[in-house]
Amino acid sequence: MASTISDAAPALDILIVVASLSGNTRELGRMIAGRCRQAGHAVHWQEADEADAVPPLQADAADLLLLGSWTDNGGRTPAEMKAWVARLAGSGHQPLHVAVFGTGETQWGAEYYGGAVHRLRRYFHSPHPPLLIEQMPHGDAHATAIAAWTDAVLDNHGNQMHADHRRHHA
Repeated sequence: MASTISDAAPALDILIVVASLSGNTRELGRMIAGRCRQAGHAVHWQEADEADAVPPLQADAADLLLLGSWTDNGGRTPAEMKAWVARLAGSGHQPLHVAVFGTGETQWGAEYYGGAVHRLRRYFHSPHPPLLIEQMPHGDAHATAIAAWTDAVLDNHGNQMHADHRRHHA
């Protein structure tokens, strides 16, 4: 599937931050990162639980922040992602454009499925629909869904921002 991103669109600096327990969300993030790179964007990666690591790109310097998380007990956001968000809030950095993805399992109850993803989306006021994959992403159906979501986020990012969003004033 070809990306719908225009060749004339400027390359974005994208920060992907992932919290993954079993590797499912990490793999989903890698697939999204690959799609972003195919579209010509610079992708920077950070694991949420690497508290002492220097971030490869500050969240407020990123053109787009993609957050990936698994969902903990009872639909909660896992501790490592909560800590990452708290460090971000404490730093005074405010990302302008955020989209959220994640993995989960409906066996623990449909009402809890993707709870962390929904909480993060609300917290950051993301206009993008979340991407949720049950367990490990695999097969053509997941690949198609991941490509479509990534392309939509990239396309919508271009439609929601000024050509130089750091100079845009209301």
